[in-house]
Amino acid sequence: MSDSLHVVCPHCDATNRVPPDRLKEQPTCGKCARVLFTGHPVELDSARFMKHITRNDIPVLVDFWAPWCGPCRMMAPAFEEAARMLEPEMRVVKLDTEAAQDIAARYTIRSIPTLALFSKGGEVGRQAGAMDAPRIVAWAHATANAIA
Repeated sequence: MSDSLHVVCPHCDATNRVPPDRLKEQPTCGKCARVLFTGHPVELDSARFMKHITRNDIPVLVDFWAPWCGPCRMMAPAFEEAARMLEPEMRVVKLDTEAAQDIAARYTIRSIPTLALFSKGGEVGRQAGAMDAPRIVAWAHATANAIA
């Protein structure tokens, strides 16, 4: 099992070991028995954010957004569509910068929407501005491939 990947459950935040070749087989959480990949962005708060960033062995794509932001709301359906295309090779999450100002400050989020890709706990890429789903997916893949 040493080649298994750690994948954090989007429901209960338990860390699961999943063999890479089983990611596309709808793996379930060992703790809550729910699917590990839903095809939807996971809404995180400050308390859950660091666990998902640091404990997932797959890259984590974060949409830093706020409810009052017009471009953020405009991009939300595209980000939802991108989640369906990117999972299970990436975890796709959203973080409300109004509710999680500590995380927004820690990562110096100056404009929203901002996408950031994290790998092994560190930020590896950032892109500000609204994008459509194909551009989100292309950017995420290009950024992930640059670190692979």
